[in-house]
Amino acid sequence: MKKIFLAILFVFCVFAGKVNAQELNFTVQINTAQVSGTDQRIYESLKESIMTFMNQRIWTNIKFEENERIEGSLVLVVKNRDGNNIDGEMNVALRRPVYKSSYNTPLLNIVDNDISISYIDGQPLDFNENSFTSNLTHILAFYGYYCLGIYLDTFGMNGGDDMFNMCSQIVTQAQNAAEGGWKAFDSYRNRYWLLDSYTNPAYRPLRQYMYEYHRLGLDVMGSGKIDNGRTAITKSLDYVKTAYNAKSNLYFIQILNDTKREEWKSIYSDGPMQEKTKAINILREVDPAHAEEYEEVLNSKPRF
Repeated sequence: MKKIFLAILFVFCVFAGKVNAQELNFTVQINTAQVSGTDQRIYESLKESIMTFMNQRIWTNIKFEENERIEGSLVLVVKNRDGNNIDGEMNVALRRPVYKSSYNTPLLNIVDNDISISYIDGQPLDFNENSFTSNLTHILAFYGYYCLGIYLDTFGMNGGDDMFNMCSQIVTQAQNAAEGGWKAFDSYRNRYWLLDSYTNPAYRPLRQYMYEYHRLGLDVMGSGKIDNGRTAITKSLDYVKTAYNAKSNLYFIQILNDTKREEWKSIYSDGPMQEKTKAINILREVDPAHAEEYEEVLNSKPRF
């Protein structure tokens, strides 16, 4: 209870801080290999516009120091261009520093295949929170708020609620958009389901996992209490299993597997066999396509 209270107090104090500081520090890349030969100037302009939108916008009332800004990356792969219209995919990755360590843990690594935008060279990117005006700015705003929500969830239980409420508002506004990626019936791997599969009350254990895994697990390991942190991480995996049992093809769990797989394998390359066995059994169940990789970790010789 004391740890949970301190985490909640931390988030409260952060929200009570001063405003007027940018929260995100994202690198941006535009990959045009599939449309080589086209005018590259518009892509440089688009890159600068996206960087300005993501990194200079004030997203919340949270005070961040310069060295506390949230690190991430955005890569737009252009697959087709017709005048001002661009189609492609976007990779969004987010990371978080682990307390008292030099390690950055991956929080999100997703590829959005439903990118269809319109951009005029030199066009400022304006986002209207009350109406759908541009697919480009709504996509960027969705991921900006989503990344903030995920990040805050790792510091306090349900700490990202306000950010996910903004995501929900954006998705609702986009329901009449001509572009794909916003509607439940478009596909099972889009922005609608990315939000629903994490914030729907039916899958609430996933948010418990995100908090306990990072705040009570990795941060504790970073402070030198390796066994205590790993035990908390093992416990947190039960929440992923609960959500998986509720819906085995849950989109967020698929993203979680891809984001955390290598980290999970590293964590359980060592440690007591009983704990390792419990964790690996859960991971083989929730990430069945990579069960053999987890089996190799289980069969590796522990150092103690």
